[in-house]
Amino acid sequence: MDETLFTNILVPIDGSESSVQAARLAFRVAKVCGATVTLLYVVDTVVMDELRKFEQEHNQVQAELRENGWRYLDYVTKLAEEVGLAVQTELREGEPYAEIVSLADSMGADLIVMGHVGRRGPRRILVGSVTERVIEFAHCPVLVAKAST
Repeated sequence: MDETLFTNILVPIDGSESSVQAARLAFRVAKVCGATVTLLYVVDTVVMDELRKFEQEHNQVQAELRENGWRYLDYVTKLAEEVGLAVQTELREGEPYAEIVSLADSMGADLIVMGHVGRRGPRRILVGSVTERVIEFAHCPVLVAKAST
């Protein structure tokens, strides 16, 4: 029986070096397994609400955050193309860990590869809070990649 270890890999990205390293690792795994890769950027609605208090109107803040998300997705997509891998991209809005888990479930992901600390910085000693929550709630394995130093 020829069973592939992983077929659908989800890679949440946030523009941090840790998430870029996670994407590079996911690309290597995908090439070995012949898996498909989906890149996900989540516009954090809590951050959006906080920025809205201090900046422009809500629609402009939301548009800027979405634009940044698409820019990160485009950048990491180009990295995938450099190694001969086509990827799918998705941008969502909401609470990052919940959106990651939700997409992983709906796409039938059998692996999530993500960075250990993202844009929000080292809020936890060992693992970033989003990563920690994904590990807790995901129904598939979560591979945590550290940024190379």
